[in-house]
Amino acid sequence: MQDYNKFWENFGKYLKLGCVEDSGNHKRITPLLRFNSSKSEEELISLDDYVENMGENQKAIYYLATDSLRSAKTAPFLEKLLQKDIEVLYLIEPIDEVAVQNLQTYKEKKFVDVSKEDLELGDEDEVKDRQTKQEYILLCDWIKQQLGEKVAKVQVSKRLSSSPCVLVSGKFGWSANMERLMKAQTLGDTTTLEFMRGRRILEINPDHPIVKDLRAACKNAPDSTDAKKAVDLLYDTALVSSGFSPDSPAELGNKIYEMMTLALGGRWGRIEEEEESDVNSSESDDASAAALEEDDSNVQVVEPSEVRTESDPWQ
Repeated sequence: MQDYNKFWENFGKYLKLGCVEDSGNHKRITPLLRFNSSKSEEELISLDDYVENMGENQKAIYYLATDSLRSAKTAPFLEKLLQKDIEVLYLIEPIDEVAVQNLQTYKEKKFVDVSKEDLELGDEDEVKDRQTKQEYILLCDWIKQQLGEKVAKVQVSKRLSSSPCVLVSGKFGWSANMERLMKAQTLGDTTTLEFMRGRRILEINPDHPIVKDLRAACKNAPDSTDAKKAVDLLYDTALVSSGFSPDSPAELGNKIYEMMTLALGGRWGRIEEEEESDVNSSESDDASAAALEEDDSNVQVVEPSEVRTESDPWQ
């Protein structure tokens, strides 16, 4: 095993390249592949190990392509899968996603990208899901109206447990990771980028307090400026946490600063200190004005005719 790890370290990328360029030898190459996973973050595992550890009801091999192991571990796409003890492969090298997409299946198990739409985990409560979808359909339509063409649609998520929302890619087109890689290409074609970029779908978590507050805003104050700003910031935050790049980082920063100002609202005594400082300043100004008035009242006015000097020849 130790010898193979050394072999993989030196030649693993060439085996992955074989998945792309040598389709006739997929059956020979695939068992040799190694990946990190949500249950094996330090040690690499084979696809055989993954399939062996799969649950009885699991029908697919789940994977997530990102730029690093750290971003993979903290991605919001994994929340429900980890909660259900479903293992997810971490594809952290640039060639990984292309290699897996070329394989398509392994031992009759289909590879499924957890960052794409229509994720099925196999044990959903259809009645409850339908009821929740009906309850939040008005909110989804309202958020879509606020965001316009930024998203293709807004829907209730099946993959979130702690995050308020996530931005997923459509079934067809590039994932967030592939979009990042293609943007980095020196000879990249912007026309192809726009064409191949997958449609973006905002999924919301109906159990999160932020989403519940927005639902209340949608019902009671749909024209609220603050609510609209919150929706806009929610989208930008989901954009970043889902692996996409914001069009204007500076604009996003300004939105965060504005919301921080509203949230902090003079906590920790700042407002009281400023009010006290204003009162002291006002009292000081009043005292100075009173002193000036007193000085003015004590000044003796001397008429020019009363002014005489010792050398005045006319005296």
